[in-house]
Amino acid sequence: MYWTRNETKEVNMNAAIDNTTLIPVVTPFFDAESNTFSYIVKDPSSPACAVIDSVLDLDYASGGVSHEGADAIIKFIRDNELKIEWIVETHAHADHISAGHYIRDEIGGKLAIGEQIKTVQKVFGGIYNIDDELAHDGSQFDHLFIDGETYKIGNLEAHVMHTPGHTPACMSHLIGDALFVGDTMFMPDAGTARADFPGGDAATLYRSIHKLLELPGATRVFMCHDYGPNDRELEYETTIAEERERNIHVKDSVSEDEFVRMRTARDKTLGMPHLILPSLQVNVRAGEFPKAEDNGLVYLKIPINAFK
Repeated sequence: MYWTRNETKEVNMNAAIDNTTLIPVVTPFFDAESNTFSYIVKDPSSPACAVIDSVLDLDYASGGVSHEGADAIIKFIRDNELKIEWIVETHAHADHISAGHYIRDEIGGKLAIGEQIKTVQKVFGGIYNIDDELAHDGSQFDHLFIDGETYKIGNLEAHVMHTPGHTPACMSHLIGDALFVGDTMFMPDAGTARADFPGGDAATLYRSIHKLLELPGATRVFMCHDYGPNDRELEYETTIAEERERNIHVKDSVSEDEFVRMRTARDKTLGMPHLILPSLQVNVRAGEFPKAEDNGLVYLKIPINAFK
């Protein structure tokens, strides 16, 4: 399922976004099971594109895996004669399995994530007891982004910002005038992501978000998730100015101490994401499942009481 709503234009912005910035064409795709938005980000001056935070379909009850969501992205790229250059993971997701590995095998592109994935691999390699089969060097990915790195999508310039707090490996990507924040923050009426996963930290999350909020107010901000609080329609796009003015957790009037108290208390009330147990052990492998066993079946592990 996708919506298209952005046109090509040029704007005059300051700081990280100057008056030569190309404005990417952003097409969102929505996965209802995990409330995840994935994106195709296209260079307006060429066929080049990137895919951000793709989702593999998993029926947890049956163990069935399918590729409906990923195939919709692939079809869009093929139908519009686009050239995929990057498949970006903003972090190792705990609420869905990445389709990055599948998309790369089907249509190419470099599969990339932040270099701190190595820390996440060490933590969850131990939790799942898969250290003998999981290298902790990020080699499962084609590229590991570092903080401050710049890369290209055709003629579009993209900047990488390390924004830990939700997880140690969270990266935000400023592509033209469009900022992709992963799970760092949500729409203004939904606030921010949790900070109680292994390696997460509320104070660190606050500082990461405020680094993003220093970007020009007109910067478009694209969500990885939306849950439609108070029964509103789903939304996926806002601006830095709107986040600074209205975000219920981190607007300008909220101090770091206030945020940490709120975030810590709120996180204690939250249950684990429905798909956390299957997702993390696959996502630290760049979306590749473990090898089939001698009976031809693939198995995932359920670590008892690991997240109790």
